[in-house]
Amino acid sequence: MKLFKLCVVAVAVIAIATAGVAVAGETLNAVKARGHIIAGVNGGVFGFSIPDEKGVWRGLDVDTARAIAAAVFGDANKVKYVPLTAVQRLPALQAKEIDVLVRNTTQTLTRSTANGLNFAHVNYYDGQGFMVWKRLGVRSAAELHGATVCVLPGTTTEMNAADFFRANGMRWKPVVIESTPELSKAYFAGRCDVLTSDMSQLAAHRSVAPNPDEHVLLPQIISKEPLCPVVRHGDDQWYDVVNWTVMALINAEELGINSKNVDKTLMSTNPKIQRFLGVTPGMGKNLGLDDKWAYNIIKQVGNYGEIYERNVGVHTQLGLERGLNALWTKGGLMYAAPIR
Repeated sequence: MKLFKLCVVAVAVIAIATAGVAVAGETLNAVKARGHIIAGVNGGVFGFSIPDEKGVWRGLDVDTARAIAAAVFGDANKVKYVPLTAVQRLPALQAKEIDVLVRNTTQTLTRSTANGLNFAHVNYYDGQGFMVWKRLGVRSAAELHGATVCVLPGTTTEMNAADFFRANGMRWKPVVIESTPELSKAYFAGRCDVLTSDMSQLAAHRSVAPNPDEHVLLPQIISKEPLCPVVRHGDDQWYDVVNWTVMALINAEELGINSKNVDKTLMSTNPKIQRFLGVTPGMGKNLGLDDKWAYNIIKQVGNYGEIYERNVGVHTQLGLERGLNALWTKGGLMYAAPIR
């Protein structure tokens, strides 16, 4: 009995001694050994993830992946982007073909459990809606009885649309299109009356229309779509890195730290800022990263507000107000846990 008690005490002591030490995870080790992150992205959503005319990937999701690279390597450019369709994205992550999925993916119970996925902090709050040709004279989703609707397979969008039409006793004819670029082409070619997707994606589709004024976004929002970066179950450290990268973007905006003033802010005597920027050491070590991890993110990529305004904000082609994606201090939902 005495020997048993001694063993229990020994195990407890070891557990306490190692409780605050970040244990290197499989994914972070593999990423560091490889020298870059492999990020799954959408192949063609303006403002979120799309290559420009020079082949450079740009968008809010792209910048989120760049922020992860900046945190891990101190270099935001160490990312390889893999364009994936909605059907391909989850299997690619599960099969370890990518390290992180940053592809306007909605957190759901099934995905978080049966699919074996962990969702990091939300990087965009969205909701599903409908875009129609203005010439149809439709002003409400309640008028869509009998409509043909272009939709992506393997998405919450498809399920939400089916639920909406069934709940309202309306018939609809889905036109299932495999990829996002082909989805907009099918709609603009007149293969369907309606395009349904997250409102941000509808705005993106309309922004690249031959004549954007010919299309109307109906006012009804039929779902909640918290869009998050996604990693696999079973690697807590990699989840921590991705999760806290997103929260660092939000915390930086709240603290008033941006890419232009971050160097000057290193001189701040605010203890929150000192911890955030690594002036006071420890936060990086807890993640298995350099203490300048958050500094590198903001210096190279910017804070959440900068990323939003640069890619989808009111002065971009999409022209999206912050809305739910404003800081909690300004009436939005962007609220990150403290870094301490």
